[in-house]
Amino acid sequence: QTDEVFLEAQIQNITTSPMFMEKVSLEPSMMYNVAELNTVDTAGESESTFGSRTYLQPMDTRQYLYCLKPKQEFAEKAGVIKGVTVIGKLDIVWKTNLGERGRLQTSQLQRMAPGYGDVRLSLETIPDTVNLEEPFDITCKITNCSERTMDLVLEMCNTNSIHWCGVSGKQLGKLHPSSSLHLALTLLSSVQGLQSVSGLRLTDTFLKRTYEYDDIAQVCVVSSEVKQ
Repeated sequence: QTDEVFLEAQIQNITTSPMFMEKVSLEPSMMYNVAELNTVDTAGESESTFGSRTYLQPMDTRQYLYCLKPKQEFAEKAGVIKGVTVIGKLDIVWKTNLGERGRLQTSQLQRMAPGYGDVRLSLETIPDTVNLEEPFDITCKITNCSERTMDLVLEMCNTNSIHWCGVSGKQLGKLHPSSSLHLALTLLSSVQGLQSVSGLRLTDTFLKRTYEYDDIAQVCVVSSEVKQ
């Protein structure tokens, strides 16, 4: 759904004595910023998820989690960030029970590059809860991930529960490589419960190729009495 990359690292003490974990950090590649997700806020103070004691007992394992986000200058270029596989390297520093320091720095870590296809459709805004049979708005972002210019037409197909408001077959015009456009759409649901937003179709008139988008997002539909 996003360009964020989550990295989970499992670190195990395979020695026969406890070790003090001095530092476990991720040095991101030049295209990413990193946020460590190994702390929680308690009473306004940041506290490690592993507690105040950072000793790792023999054969014990810890899981470290990091979130990488593309830097702004790369996030705006869909074709660039799509092919990036190098995300950074882990830097691990520890001490043994005798005070000896050890360090391990991994080689550059790789990820599987996501395949967006030629056209990527992502959801920018959608309400969490909507009223039954009352129109609501969503905003979509359409990105040309190919290396050619497209001429796009938008079709909206109703499902058993989701009904699109507006005229299907709208001309979106030409979209150049790595360019994006935002689209505001209106729809309503005729069925209560958790409903899937589906039924968008994009057709490139140059190649006569159609791209289908179903299960774009989910929205909770309630009766107006419940919401009020």
